[in-house]
Amino acid sequence: MQPMLLSAAVIVSVLCAGLMGYAIQRGATCTVAAVDELLTKRTAKRLVAMLEASLWVAGGLALAALLGVLPTMPAAYPVSAWIFAGGALLGFGAWLNGACVFGAIARFGSGDVNYLATPLGFFLGCLTVGVFGAPTPHPLETASPVLDSAGVVVALFLAFAAWRLAPALWDALRAPREHGIARALAARVWAPHAATGVIGVTFVVILLLVGVWAYTDVLAQLAQGRSTRLALGVLCLLALYAGAWLGGWTAGRLSAVRLTAAASAKCLAGGVLMAWGSLLIPGSNDGLILIGIPLLRPYAWLAFATMCITVAAALWLRRVWMRLPQRHADEHVS
Repeated sequence: MQPMLLSAAVIVSVLCAGLMGYAIQRGATCTVAAVDELLTKRTAKRLVAMLEASLWVAGGLALAALLGVLPTMPAAYPVSAWIFAGGALLGFGAWLNGACVFGAIARFGSGDVNYLATPLGFFLGCLTVGVFGAPTPHPLETASPVLDSAGVVVALFLAFAAWRLAPALWDALRAPREHGIARALAARVWAPHAATGVIGVTFVVILLLVGVWAYTDVLAQLAQGRSTRLALGVLCLLALYAGAWLGGWTAGRLSAVRLTAAASAKCLAGGVLMAWGSLLIPGSNDGLILIGIPLLRPYAWLAFATMCITVAAALWLRRVWMRLPQRHADEHVS
C-alpha cells in the first residue's frame, strides 16, 4: 500500500475506533448487563442487540468477500475442554469485574475510573496465563460457511439492513424542519439498540483497512512482546477510550466515581480472569462477538454460551447468598 493511502487508512481506522468507543458507551453491549436483564426482567433485548452487531459484521464480511476485498481472516479453532474452561473464566471474570471487556469501556466512559484497572488486569493475565499449562491450540484450516455462501448471505443482509435503516430514514424525513434531518437521524442511530450496529460496521471498516483489530488483542501483544501493528493498535486503543468518554459526556452520563482500592482490586482481578479465559479459548468476548460468532465458528458459540451461563450462575448464587441473612432474621423473629 502506498504511504499516502496507508496514512489515510490509519487515520480512518483511528476515527472508527473512536466511533466504536462512542457506540459502546451508548449501546447495550455488556454481557453481564445482558444476562442480568434476562434473569431479572425476563427479556433478552441486550443479548439480541449484541447478536445484531454480529449480523452487521457477518453481512459486511460476506459483502467484502463477494467484492474480493476481504483480507485474511483469523483462524478458527477446534472445540476442546479448554474452550469451556476459558468461557467459564471469562464469565466469572466479567461478573467479578461487574462488566465484560465491552462493558468496562462503557463504565469508564460514564466516569468510573476504577475501570482503568480492567485493562491493566487483562495485561497481567496475559503475562501469567502460562500457569494453566494449556497446550497451544492448533488453528483449523476450514473456511466459514458465511464466506462460502457470500452471495446468499449478502442478499439476506441487504434485506435486513433495509428493514433496520428504513424506519430511521423515514423518521428523519418526517422530523420538524427546526429539528433537522441530521439531528433526528442521530437520535435514532445512537439509541442503545441501534448503536450496537455501529460497533459492527466500524469493526468491519477497520478490518478492511488495516486488518482485524480488537483492543484485547493489543493488550495481549503488549504482554507477549509482539510488535505486529502495535503502534496502530495502541492508537486505536486510546481512540476507543476517548470515544467512550465522549459518548458519556454527550449523553449526560459522565459523573465522577470515587477511586477506591476495593473497586479497583475487583476490576484488576476481573481483568486477570478475563485474560486467562480469552487466551484459553482463544478469544475474548469482543473477538467472539465480532469474529467467531458472525463466521459461525462452533468454538466461539460454545465459549460465549459458557460465558453467559457462568455469569448467570454467579448472579443467581450472589442473590441467594444475599437473601440468607434476611431469611435467618425472619426465622429468628418468627
